[in-house]
Amino acid sequence: MNATATPVLQGLWECVRAGQQDILLSLYLPASCAFLTHVLFCAPFLALDALGSVCQRVRSWRIASGSGPPPSLWRWFDCFWRVLYKYVTTVLPATALFQSLRSCKFPELAPTCWQLFVEVVACFLLFDMLYFMWHYAMHSCVCVFLIRVPWLYHSIHQMHHQHRVPFALAAQDSSPAELLSLLLLALSTVWVVGCHPLSEIIFHLLNSWLAVEDHCGYNLPWALHRMLPCLGGAPFHQAHHSLQRGNYAPYFTHWDQLFGTYRTPVPY
Repeated sequence: MNATATPVLQGLWECVRAGQQDILLSLYLPASCAFLTHVLFCAPFLALDALGSVCQRVRSWRIASGSGPPPSLWRWFDCFWRVLYKYVTTVLPATALFQSLRSCKFPELAPTCWQLFVEVVACFLLFDMLYFMWHYAMHSCVCVFLIRVPWLYHSIHQMHHQHRVPFALAAQDSSPAELLSLLLLALSTVWVVGCHPLSEIIFHLLNSWLAVEDHCGYNLPWALHRMLPCLGGAPFHQAHHSLQRGNYAPYFTHWDQLFGTYRTPVPY
């Protein structure tokens, strides 16, 4: 074993690799995992929405600005079936094709803790930049090379903005084209950074969690943006949904501050 690979990570990596390579190489793994992890990460917020009608403490965590009561159970189920349909009909076959073009390798050694940390942070910084550019383009109707595309917002992004007050599951309630573009952005980010597969897994899991947290409608005491001031969190993104402009980056705030698109988060 390479002395630079910590025993903890090596044991974890060997556990992932042991007899799982066929699963990890599956063409349908990216889309399937993206959908299943999204639904799983939304479950705690479904519980919070249910408790909000009877618990004052939970209601106090709701972001203000006329957000109203939590979404009903029917709204959750309606959103679930819409997202599932788009994954099955569009995202699954398209990402299977993308996955078939990748050359996946499974090294014997795990990454060091430092390597994993650097690769995951690099992925988030790159994804955040690419998402900011794509999101800004959809809202401003200006694409690469300054070619105006007035239908970009209406055809691709407007469906996501049906939720003026978002909730966790709505993080992926978008048009099939937008869902596909974001998943391809995440997969391309990992490819550009050249991540170890274990770093890639961690990035995708954290990326899914942060997307859910950004749309949850709660400013929770333990939310990541409270611990890491560089993150905008749910108040930052809810301001984007309320105003329909500004705060285009998914997680960090520096791109919006740099380009003058930063909007003050929704008060809470």
